[in-house]
Amino acid sequence: MRHRKAGRKLNRTTSHRLMMLRNMVTSLLEHEQIETTEVKAKEVRSLAERLITLGKRGDLHARRQALSIINSKKVAHKLFDELAPRFAGRNGGYTHIFKTRNRPGDGAALAIIELIPPEVQEAKEKAGKKPAKKKTAQKKS
Repeated sequence: MRHRKAGRKLNRTTSHRLMMLRNMVTSLLEHEQIETTEVKAKEVRSLAERLITLGKRGDLHARRQALSIINSKKVAHKLFDELAPRFAGRNGGYTHIFKTRNRPGDGAALAIIELIPPEVQEAKEKAGKKPAKKKTAQKKS
């Protein structure tokens, strides 16, 4: 029984799975969009969102934690200098997963995982802000 066992094994050894996820999240942060299987995209999402949260924190310990996962210093700089300020006003939900098609060779469900573009983020922030209601003074009789 797999009670309380978080994460998917993806039919790989532990070292292969961890390195594959590290490579995928590095590519996602570098290119801001990758196509992979739906199950792998769901696994990468949690790792990517954790890294963006580290980027928002921005201190030295967060940089070292991020570099222990990210394979490229260039991508780590991009995370802390470009991506983290872009998501500063957002509390989670930095990625979208779009289901696309089935792969011809084995029929696996493919999906595109991408970081939320700045235009979508700005539109949601504008829609979320409602005008303040004016409070009317109640008369006491």
